[in-house]
Amino acid sequence: MSVRSSLLRSLRPAIPPILLAGALALAGMYLVRHLVPPQALAESNDEVGNFIQVLGSIYAVLLAFAVYVVWGQFNDARVVLEQEANEVIDFHRVAMGLGAEARARVSTALREYLDNTLGVEWTAMARMDESAFEPGWKILDALWTSLHDFEPGNECQRTLYAEALVRFNDLSDARTRRLSASRTRLPGGLRLILYLGAITTVASLYLLAIERAATHGIIVVALAAAIAHVLTVVEDLDDPFAGQWQVSKQSLERAQRIVRDGAQSQPLP
Repeated sequence: MSVRSSLLRSLRPAIPPILLAGALALAGMYLVRHLVPPQALAESNDEVGNFIQVLGSIYAVLLAFAVYVVWGQFNDARVVLEQEANEVIDFHRVAMGLGAEARARVSTALREYLDNTLGVEWTAMARMDESAFEPGWKILDALWTSLHDFEPGNECQRTLYAEALVRFNDLSDARTRRLSASRTRLPGGLRLILYLGAITTVASLYLLAIERAATHGIIVVALAAAIAHVLTVVEDLDDPFAGQWQVSKQSLERAQRIVRDGAQSQPLP
């Protein structure tokens, strides 16, 4: 995929909000200009300019903070997902040395676990559907029961069994962190301030005494479009498991292939 096509694909979700914000901002500007002619605002132009500068600075800091927060949450979700995939792979490889019966049970449980994660939980995380997470925990509980009932037959299996228990706990912890990352969202109060700040910042430009309506419109639309674009990115990144810029499934899909391919091989002696 070329850089140009990739850029266009990433910008496509932001186009409708940008167009809507620009249209609403332009309509509001013309309404205010109709009710209050620019000549009536000329005397307070300097004061309005200072007000806009202060307000814009405050809102820019708030917007930058929101972007920083959601980008950090997105990166945390990506790291946790990769850790979980690695734990599945490591657990599967360790279980290959536990004998045919234990190996078959672990492989079957891990396949079910990955199928459930990619097929059911992925969309449930975007909806924050807690009830959909229960089958995954039941799969891990059944896997733990299988490990608990296993009796190592030699020193090699005892060593691998101890490592398998560690890997199981690490996998369970990684799953917990992933589900926690799916629940993390911007607080409602902060989201409200972001949108009220956007409206106030754009609307404050209506108070500028600019003689030419076209020049005034370009300024208003440009600011509204820029803010709308940033807010679109914030909303999308706030849910790392949905939207245009969601966390990639590739690490879990790779683990799924490794587990499926490994199930076809012979168990280690």
